[in-house]
Amino acid sequence: MIHQEQFSLMGPHGKPIYGDLTYDDKNTNVPLLIFVHGFKGFKDWGSHQLVARHFVQNGFRFLKFNFSYAGVSAERPGEISDLDSFADNTFSREMADLEVIIHHAVTYLGVSKVTLIGHSRGGGISILKAARHPHVAALITWSSIVDFRSLWKKQQEEEWRRNGRIHVLNARTGERMPLNIGLLNDYENNQKQLDILEAARQIRIPWLIVHGTDDINVPFDCAQQLSNAQPQSRLLSIKDANHVFGSNHPYAAETLPPALLQVCEKSIRFLTGLI
Repeated sequence: MIHQEQFSLMGPHGKPIYGDLTYDDKNTNVPLLIFVHGFKGFKDWGSHQLVARHFVQNGFRFLKFNFSYAGVSAERPGEISDLDSFADNTFSREMADLEVIIHHAVTYLGVSKVTLIGHSRGGGISILKAARHPHVAALITWSSIVDFRSLWKKQQEEEWRRNGRIHVLNARTGERMPLNIGLLNDYENNQKQLDILEAARQIRIPWLIVHGTDDINVPFDCAQQLSNAQPQSRLLSIKDANHVFGSNHPYAAETLPPALLQVCEKSIRFLTGLI
């Protein structure tokens, strides 16, 4: 029987990291996958739980979590409601949160190695971590960015420095979501540590790059840049797929959208070849 256990850990910057572990109680000693959500995403977005179940049905455990400054509370898990926290998030804070999650997995879940699956901005975070972390054995990126600076418009930076805050649009809700100057400062003060393409060149573990050919949020060219940076990776294009592979939020269907099912199946085949 498939179970989901909720957990919370204290993040290194004073806010909780909420997560859940999906597993089959008849098959608990199996590889662990850690899913890293993207910008304006969270662990309970859209079809993420269907994705978790699909991987578990195919012989894995699946851990997903919210970054501590993602703006999602325990009381309202299906939306970003804490915009003050969202505004204060930084890339370095996400890197530190992922470190906490990996430490938790290795210390308490009986594994010495994990696989990271990162989507969009979470793909960039996962690439950075995979290049440097001894417990990361494999990497899968879905619709990954190649540069954190692509998450805002260059022309916004003058206003950002002047006012201490800019806003980005949530296309689904129409909401203007704040980003404080700390995010830009973090990027500019840590550009070497946050260089995704340089980290890609340093990857020495199996890596599958998956990207939709109809992704208007992060163009397919980004996947090609990652593949060129690390020729030992494997690049998989999903024909006509968008940034979220046909999913949406909220997601009412009981089965995965066809493009996302294809992504999951290809990812499983990739991982099965490693086990």
